[in-house]
Amino acid sequence: MDSALPTIQHWIDGALATTTPARTSPVFNPALGVATANVALAEQAEIDAAVAAAKAAFPGWSNASVAKRQGVLFRFRELLNERKLELARIITSEHGKVVSDAAGEIQRGLEVVELAT
Repeated sequence: MDSALPTIQHWIDGALATTTPARTSPVFNPALGVATANVALAEQAEIDAAVAAAKAAFPGWSNASVAKRQGVLFRFRELLNERKLELARIITSEHGKVVSDAAGEIQRGLEVVELAT
């Protein structure tokens, strides 16, 4: 692990995990062949916490009205649209695609979200 690189943490129950990861794995920019970050590898406790958070959130989500759930998905779609270029650059850095190809992936993702709503 290169400690000079940022570590990508887990997002559990609406917040970044606060634990220091025991294990990490490098994230490479395949176009450059260099590590650009480390990703935290979850321990069983973090996996259990993520599953518990999802289970706890399910009743509220499943009992929400269709209009409320649709509003959340539409907001998600708007965030994707607002951050299209930023997301395309992330895909480029992590998958080695050119930005225009990555932007096309974001556009296809937007179409999937629109279909889901």
